[in-house]
Amino acid sequence: MRVLVIEDEERLAASLKRGLEAAGYAVDVAHDGRIGLWMAGKHPYSAIILDIMLPGLNGYRVCARLRTDGVDTPILMLTAKNGEYDEAEALDTGADDYLAKPFSYVVLEARLRALLRRSGPRANTRLRLGDLWLDPAARTCGRAEHPITLTAKEFAVLECLARRAGEVVPKLDIVDEVWDVSFDGDVNIVEVYVSTLRRKIDAPFRRTAIETVRGGGYRLAADGG
Repeated sequence: MRVLVIEDEERLAASLKRGLEAAGYAVDVAHDGRIGLWMAGKHPYSAIILDIMLPGLNGYRVCARLRTDGVDTPILMLTAKNGEYDEAEALDTGADDYLAKPFSYVVLEARLRALLRRSGPRANTRLRLGDLWLDPAARTCGRAEHPITLTAKEFAVLECLARRAGEVVPKLDIVDEVWDVSFDGDVNIVEVYVSTLRRKIDAPFRRTAIETVRGGGYRLAADGG
């Protein structure tokens, strides 16, 4: 899942990016309200973490503009302010939740997971492909009763393929969903993760769930292989 962090404190933004990426999210960062508004309208993010005190446009105005433009992405608003009026204004402009600084990263990630669970069935539904299953909320997967341990990035690649099971998914689509917009490496990095996934979800079970489509990308069998 791709998350946008709009936060002008660069150290905090970098810390959030590192933590969320370690948890398996693809994370883009904007340090200005106007840039954040543009990014939020251009890309289909799963969630937005939005600071209130921003240059360009403050968080209240960014949130209000997004809602006016029909962008219904869940928004978790951050602020250094305290008080019920600030919280009320954040919620009234369209934010889904509110967290005052300083905050615990553990609490922030839990709030983010809760937003994603509430954002619709897509974010919370366990995916089943034959005996292969993925639980996006818990970030766990397995075959039948056998759990399979994946890294955060491996899980993200598998989830990308699973949500389009039966389709050919180009490498660029996988990179776009799993890595952030600043990624400028070789798209063939996807091959490394697909190879690892095959060793974990296929080889031990004598399956061939992930097919390489020459010149196209990868296809995950709808029946789990």
